[in-house]
Amino acid sequence: MVTDADRLDRAFMALADPARRSIIAHLSRGPATVNELAAPFNITKQAVSRHIQVLEQAELVTRSRDAQRRPVHLNAARLEALTAWIDQYRLVRESQFRALDDLLESKARIGHAPKD
Repeated sequence: MVTDADRLDRAFMALADPARRSIIAHLSRGPATVNELAAPFNITKQAVSRHIQVLEQAELVTRSRDAQRRPVHLNAARLEALTAWIDQYRLVRESQFRALDDLLESKARIGHAPKD
């Protein structure tokens, strides 16, 4: 059974590679074939295919069949899930910083209060 933690691990491991991040960036503009994805790289199509397989295993991309073409698509829902996971921690931190700002502001007001 694949857990949410396993999915997160796979996704972040897949995104750790700069070539795979570049592929994701390319796919954010729309579906592309392996040949199209391989064009900007100085690596073989087979290497790009392996990168795509890693991204597929991480559920970050999918492939479809369109006659002879097998375009690769970005799985936006999976990226959204990663963003939501990151946001939960960002929101906690922002809340802590706001509380600290409020505390510092109240201390500053007390320090600048007129003296009798």
